[in-house]
Amino acid sequence: MSAVTRKVKLNNGVEVPIVGSGAWAPADANQTEVKNWILSALKNGFRHIDTARGYGTEKAVGEAIRESGIPREEIFVTTKLPWNRHDAVRESFEESLSQLGLDYIDLYLVHWPQAIQYDPKNGFPTNPDGSAILNTSVTFNDSWAEMEKLLDTGKVRAIGVSNFSVKTLEQLFKTAKIVPAVNQVELHPYLAQNELREYCTKKGIVLTAYTPSGYSKVREDPLIVSIAEKYKVTPTQVILAWHLSRNTIVVPKSTNSQRQKENITVPTNISEEDLAKVWHLDRGERICNKPDPVTRRVWGWTDVQLGWENYHPPTH
Repeated sequence: MSAVTRKVKLNNGVEVPIVGSGAWAPADANQTEVKNWILSALKNGFRHIDTARGYGTEKAVGEAIRESGIPREEIFVTTKLPWNRHDAVRESFEESLSQLGLDYIDLYLVHWPQAIQYDPKNGFPTNPDGSAILNTSVTFNDSWAEMEKLLDTGKVRAIGVSNFSVKTLEQLFKTAKIVPAVNQVELHPYLAQNELREYCTKKGIVLTAYTPSGYSKVREDPLIVSIAEKYKVTPTQVILAWHLSRNTIVVPKSTNSQRQKENITVPTNISEEDLAKVWHLDRGERICNKPDPVTRRVWGWTDVQLGWENYHPPTH
């Protein structure tokens, strides 16, 4: 095993380290602590940091990059347009640049296809019934047109989307002039996203997996555990090896230095036969962002609107 230096080339020629560190943190997280574990990730070999305006960690990411002493050009930074700023793309992008304290962003994604009403005091305003207050005056086709203009500024190297399905990508392509470079989605052995993967491959879109290990639910699957024991690695390393066998970018997140080292050290000796067994675990199960069992909504939109209606709960 060796530290991952492998990169994936995007459809515009930009190269991305295939293993990155996620930078999500709870809303009440101590930002000094966030900076410290991101700095730890950088010291442990990560050269790709995945954050978002909605995570509230952009400032900590920028501080960690500067304190690391690693040249800026050696670190790939991804951040995202929040769902409540679809009608203010340029403004939100500049806010992210300012928070990061950087001259440019490597990859900028539309975080979610749905637009939520903007409230500076509340990132997710709701109606009395608890449903999200949607912004119906703008569509992701509108925001994507503004995303395309960002490339002309020279302040972003590539643009893409997140949480898009075949259905929403098809809608995007009705007006898009530029094909997204990346689509970041929930992806793990229980949710292999094979139809989406095939579609994106044909379009030249690279998939990035968030929740790549599937949390403890997937890590504790008997098959994953048995393969890990066979090769004397961790269950997470088995799952990351499976992702890399599919040329999928992964952004696992850990605040623990030892687990960060495990995440950046992916085994290369797992046989194709054993990795193939992992494919059979797919059961279309979302773990991180599950539709509400009653309303079928996920952050304001139904699974049908999101193009996630093929979701089905586990049968075993």
